[in-house]
Amino acid sequence: MGILDGRTILVAGVTMESSIGFATARVAQEQGATVLISNFGRALGITRRIAGRLPVTPPVLELDVTDDDHLAGLADQVREHADHLDGVVHSIAYGNPETLLGGRFLEGPWDDVSQAVQVSAYSLKSLVTACRPLMSSGGSIVGLTFDATQAWPAYDWMGVAKAGLESASRYLARDLGPDGIRCNLVAAGPLKTLAAKAIPGFEDLESAWKDRAPLGWDETDHDPTARAVVALLSDFFPATTGEIVHVDGGFHSQGL
Repeated sequence: MGILDGRTILVAGVTMESSIGFATARVAQEQGATVLISNFGRALGITRRIAGRLPVTPPVLELDVTDDDHLAGLADQVREHADHLDGVVHSIAYGNPETLLGGRFLEGPWDDVSQAVQVSAYSLKSLVTACRPLMSSGGSIVGLTFDATQAWPAYDWMGVAKAGLESASRYLARDLGPDGIRCNLVAAGPLKTLAAKAIPGFEDLESAWKDRAPLGWDETDHDPTARAVVALLSDFFPATTGEIVHVDGGFHSQGL
């Protein structure tokens, strides 16, 4: 038996096989869950192709978390495949790498900053609100962050967006707790993903992790992060909400 037997999980934001969302969908299926995945636009075709590489080919929903019509129709899309959701994974983030990353903090234009905040932080609230009618029996929301307690080289406005995500998660934990819905985040160390490739200088973070993480760090191994997400989706954390679980080899606990 798996820890998600009988559960239905939506993993929003699965783009590539190298994504954390894909790894999470795979581990969730291995643990017994019925999984739905989503994407939108040009990436939707890629998602539909890679869906067949999961242990069980899941339904692929079209969802742009900045599109009110998509959000309004999400529950109906889910109901075509399942009558409820037990968990939702927010694996969504975007910041224009040409204007917001790589040491461009002081030059970042508001239009791009506001887009990054909407897609990377506000969308957690948008997604949860859209899914809430399907979670009348409670459940678990899990998002993905990159520790926003300090300023990182090259990360710039995405760090600000992630700080907003972390704060939003705590407020969602407060407001959804009475409905039996938990909301937590997993802070992963630097992993080789499509998003990471867009960050100039990200290799420096990978190098720092290898030097300072007590448990070591393999930036190509998505399994530890995916397993943490799946654990938070399960009943193994029934009284945990508003929390950030670090999966970074212990890097965050160490000084200079």
